[in-house]
Amino acid sequence: MISPVTRARRFAASAHGEQKYNREPYLSHLDAVVALLAPYGETAQVVGYLHDFIEDTAGTHQAIAAEFGKFVADCVAIVTDEPASTRRERKELTHAKMSRVTREHELALIVKAADRLANVQASQAAESAAWLAMYRREQADFRAAAYRPGLCDELWAQLEVALRP
Repeated sequence: MISPVTRARRFAASAHGEQKYNREPYLSHLDAVVALLAPYGETAQVVGYLHDFIEDTAGTHQAIAAEFGKFVADCVAIVTDEPASTRRERKELTHAKMSRVTREHELALIVKAADRLANVQASQAAESAAWLAMYRREQADFRAAAYRPGLCDELWAQLEVALRP
C-alpha cells in the first residue's frame, strides 16, 4: 500500500504533466515545498503536493475531495489564488480569504508559508531580481494575511531572512 504522500505526488505529477517551473519540471517546485513541510506531518505534505492543483491544472476541488478527503481539498482551496484580472487583485482576494482562516484550517497557512519560501528560494537560485523584488513588495500584505504566532515560526524566520536585500 502506498502512502498518502506518495499518492499525492503521483496525483499532482499526472495533473501537472509537462508544466514547467523555472525551466524545471513542475514537480521540482512541489518537491521543494513538501521538503519544507516534512516537520509538519503527512497531511501537510499531501496538501503541499496538491497546493497548485486547482490553480494551475484543470483539476477541481471535487477531484481532490474524492481522492484525499474534504479537509485536504478545503486546505488546497484556501491556498488557491482567487480569479482576477491582475496579480495584485488575485493576491488581495487570496489574502482576504487567508486572513479569515480559523484554527481548523491553519494547516493551509503552513503550506502557503512553505510555498512562498520555496518560491523565494527558487528566485534566489535563479538570480531573479525581478521576482525577489515582487516577493519583497508583497511580503507585508502576505504576512498580515497568513502569519499566526507559533504556527510555523521557523518557516517565517527563514522567509524573512531570504527576503532581506
